[in-house]
Amino acid sequence: IDTCNGYYCENFTPNENSKPKLWTENWSGWYTDFGSAISHRPTEDLAYSVARFIQNRGSFVNYYMYHGGTNFGRTSSGLFIATSYDYDAPLDEYGLPNEPKWGHLKELHKAIKQCEPALLSVDPTVTNLGSKNLEAHVYYTNSSVCAAFLANYNTKSAATVTFWNGQYDLPPWSVSILPDCKTDVFNTARVGGHSFHRRMTPTSVSFDWQSYNEEPAYSSEDDSIIANALWEQINVTRDSSDYLCVNISPNEGFIKNGQSPTLTINSAGHVLHVFVNGQLSGTVYGGLDNPKLTFSASVNLKVGNNKISLLSVAVGLPVSILFL
Repeated sequence: IDTCNGYYCENFTPNENSKPKLWTENWSGWYTDFGSAISHRPTEDLAYSVARFIQNRGSFVNYYMYHGGTNFGRTSSGLFIATSYDYDAPLDEYGLPNEPKWGHLKELHKAIKQCEPALLSVDPTVTNLGSKNLEAHVYYTNSSVCAAFLANYNTKSAATVTFWNGQYDLPPWSVSILPDCKTDVFNTARVGGHSFHRRMTPTSVSFDWQSYNEEPAYSSEDDSIIANALWEQINVTRDSSDYLCVNISPNEGFIKNGQSPTLTINSAGHVLHVFVNGQLSGTVYGGLDNPKLTFSASVNLKVGNNKISLLSVAVGLPVSILFL
């Protein structure tokens, strides 16, 4: 059975008429990547997307995410993705209600549940309400089994429509639900006074804290690895560490002419700290859209052996991006 994933799926059509119309991922927000703003999807828009999907013969909606979460250590979900997976979900990563989103969706689900007898009995009839942006989707079998969805697709202008001898006010970008084709019990754009106040309280339970120092990978004269190239970080560390140091000891004749050489390093990412003889020479980092980076700067080298240390940091594992 093919399904739909995305912010809006009202126009999705299964590849066979005999299959149900399923929405397996309604994105309540988005993941958080380093360097970008925290994603927020308006409550009204999320409710609107669900109502439009149901009015267009939708059978099933699953939220991604409904409950936020937290990754730990090096288990973030991809390159440059933060360990917080709150996702602006109705329940945040701590399991607390994210208001008004949680309460508004609760009222939406209640209204849709009231329409169940009509939704399961017949396909809808679509009627224009005087404008291409105004529609009524009516599920009707008889006077006792009827449900209507009145939609205003205009993003800026409200409208007052006449439906079955009644008048209804529709805010911009909204759907009103009438479980009996008469009573407007819910509108996606009218968010009620749902509130939730977090409060931190002391606890008598004691916590055991542990700390440790993670030693960066390094090479010494006793166990050095010699290669005519820089080694790839994750293959060397096998995810046992976020750090890999590559030490180079050049003895260059150009030092004698008094000119500072330019050190250029190309890396697949994601963060690079460059040290020359124990002193920080610079830091460069990539981003979610372009994790690759280039360091290029003049460095001070002394006569004799010099130690260039490249401390690179992997922010998330690249293989996991395949699953996003």
